[in-house]
Amino acid sequence: MSCTNEAIDTPLGRVDAYLSGLNLASARRRELRAAVAAAAPASTTEAIARLYEALAGDGDEGAEAELAARIEAAYPQLAQRRHAIGGGGYRGASMPRLSRWSMSPASMDRRPWRFLGRIMPSMERRRRLPKAVPSRLRNIVRLRQAFLFILVALPAAGATFYMLTTLPHQGRSPLEAVILALAALLFAWILVGFWTAMAGFLVLWRGDKYLISADDAAPAADHARTAIVMPIYEEDVARTFAGLAAIYESLKATGRLGEFDFFVLSDSVKPDTIAAEERTWAETCRSLDAFDRLFYRRRRARVKRKSGNLADFCRRWGGRYRYMIVLDADSLMVGATLTAMVDRMQANPSVGLIQTPPTAVNRSSFLARVQQFATRVYGRMFAAGLHYWHLDNAHYWGHNAIIRIAPFMAHCALPRLPGRGALSGEILSHDFVEAALMRRAGWGVYIAYDLPGSYEEVPPTLIDELGRDRRWCQGNIQHLRLLFSDNLAPAHRALFANGVMAYTSAAIWFVFLVLSSTEAVLEAITTPDYFPSPGALFPSWPVWQPIWAVSLFCATMVVLFLPKILGMAMIIARRQQKDFGGVGNLIGSTLIEIVLTSLLAPVRMLSHTLFVFTTLIGKQVKWNSQQRADAQVPWLAALRFHLPGMLLAAAWGAVLYIYTPGFFPWLLPILLPLFFAPVVTVITSRVDIGVWMRNNGLQLIPEEWNPPTELRRVIEIEAEAVAADFADVVVDPGLAALHVGLQGSPRRLDPEVARYRDELAQRALDDGPDGLNAREQRDLLADPQRLDWLHRALWTAETLPDWVVARLQRQPALTSVTASAV
Repeated sequence: MSCTNEAIDTPLGRVDAYLSGLNLASARRRELRAAVAAAAPASTTEAIARLYEALAGDGDEGAEAELAARIEAAYPQLAQRRHAIGGGGYRGASMPRLSRWSMSPASMDRRPWRFLGRIMPSMERRRRLPKAVPSRLRNIVRLRQAFLFILVALPAAGATFYMLTTLPHQGRSPLEAVILALAALLFAWILVGFWTAMAGFLVLWRGDKYLISADDAAPAADHARTAIVMPIYEEDVARTFAGLAAIYESLKATGRLGEFDFFVLSDSVKPDTIAAEERTWAETCRSLDAFDRLFYRRRRARVKRKSGNLADFCRRWGGRYRYMIVLDADSLMVGATLTAMVDRMQANPSVGLIQTPPTAVNRSSFLARVQQFATRVYGRMFAAGLHYWHLDNAHYWGHNAIIRIAPFMAHCALPRLPGRGALSGEILSHDFVEAALMRRAGWGVYIAYDLPGSYEEVPPTLIDELGRDRRWCQGNIQHLRLLFSDNLAPAHRALFANGVMAYTSAAIWFVFLVLSSTEAVLEAITTPDYFPSPGALFPSWPVWQPIWAVSLFCATMVVLFLPKILGMAMIIARRQQKDFGGVGNLIGSTLIEIVLTSLLAPVRMLSHTLFVFTTLIGKQVKWNSQQRADAQVPWLAALRFHLPGMLLAAAWGAVLYIYTPGFFPWLLPILLPLFFAPVVTVITSRVDIGVWMRNNGLQLIPEEWNPPTELRRVIEIEAEAVAADFADVVVDPGLAALHVGLQGSPRRLDPEVARYRDELAQRALDDGPDGLNAREQRDLLADPQRLDWLHRALWTAETLPDWVVARLQRQPALTSVTASAV
């Protein structure tokens, strides 16, 4: 028999429905039902009132006692924490005791032109800036980076000179001079990546004595309390907590779980997300018996985004811990990797931060699988190369890293950049800046490229990837404001410049192509001037050497693709090809990755150029949550997104074909991908193609061939997750009590605000949750008194609204309970 309105609207049927929302033992459920039945309630209103009285027992707290009883019934371990920390509220029960520390913004010379003040002895402000502490590896770092400079500068100069000989006027015209300058920058940029990969290949093949490692003689890690912190904002709640649960179980298996606490630091604002986070946090804690180890806090004000959330954590609880491991919502780390990170910090007391290189996993779209393959085959080689060139002046990517909290709090709080525009305000790409400040204070920043078991997820589609890049572009270009900050290590100034070039290189490439096309068209439509100098006795012939241009192109392709070939060769030499589907599939997968990367490069170039331009003119971008789950791009959405680029490619190609057909084929590798970008975008977003490739051994990575336990557990736990939304907070007895309890005691409100909140609660009662917009729902969630009134008013009504009955009928436990009451 199914649940019916008649069953729920009988007095005891209503009681059964209410009790089904609480995690009660059968004996306690029967006891409460019998207490209500003994009073012989004549109506559902009286029945629920009697139930509240029975729940409150002999307590003298009235409604507060009933609320506490509901929370204790649903989550008894949370009730134990409430009594352990003292006080009557539950807000503190979701977090440990406070241990407040101060954390003031670091002193930085934030405006590039202030470096001119160094010649003025009256600049007292500069004297107050902290002096950089020399690295113990300073001489080695300088020697290696000087060697890198030579390796980049000499070939770039040679390639530029070689290109000069291929131009019609050998660089004598202003247009060709600009083309050569842009070409020199591009050659230098790709050479930096090439030599980084070559150094990584050497390190992985032969080893490096400067690898950050643990030491058996290091202090015991028992006293090194570590916080695993995950700042989140409007993320997939089920996936986020499934990842944390898998990490928790993995750490428990190491026997060192007692050294770690977990913090979910939420900045979410959507009512449905808030409801889902609270329920999933409580259910995860209950399933893991982790209310005293897995904590949850949602900030009321999203100040400075992720960096502000981490700073807020440090100020509140940083004093309790020696280290913190920072995760993203899609991060996953193996327990043995986490303990190894702590051990390496313990063994190296001068180290402030250790970054692990994460491997991309768990996505099935064509594009995501290609990126997962690339990070697995080439990613560690590039990470090893970065370590080789920078040593203790390394990158920090904002997640999957361990940080020593005391120096982080003392030196790495971020200031606000003065002025207006996109390059001002909050520092967006905070991770590079925090690493630079940590190094300036004398603490080493390393990449532990040898540590496995560090994972992340990538955007599933090209449109999602470019949306993420739009946010990153603004943050990276903002580093222009920090290049001249006083006392930073030269390596971190170079990293700032590298971050800027990561996106401006696309604009440089685009301008280079436009100017090259302009040069070709001008040569075709203008009459040559064979005697540019008055009185010249001999003509000056324009020279075009296509064979030299082909040679230069081939050399560039070698620089771009040799690291990928070496990464593949290293896997074969180490006999690891089986984990990638065998030699044939490994070679095929590498070729697919090279072809797809080549097809996507022009699309990314055009998009990044637009991002750079809009950033420099001051257009702000919203830093919203990322799309992480697989989702195919509709054809219309792809066409709409790429239409400007298609029109540009068509016009560009037409002009070249008409005026300079000899130059036209050289631009086809750029123009064709731009014109067919919607096709590539839709195809690469398809999951069925990705699944077919996996089933046939293409784009296969070891984590799919033999998945670690943690990756399997994420999928299993996520599949068991129970969703929640704003309406559940209103209706569900346990979740409603949990939310009200976590909000703390009722607040005193301005009379006008109180009337507004009363009106919201009444409208929600009359019209249901859909009668409120998202902002109104959020206002009601922030008011524990009105929300509790709304919950009680719904359940004490003589007839439950249809939307409540429909929601209750979807609960299997309720169906069986109410069926037995009919």
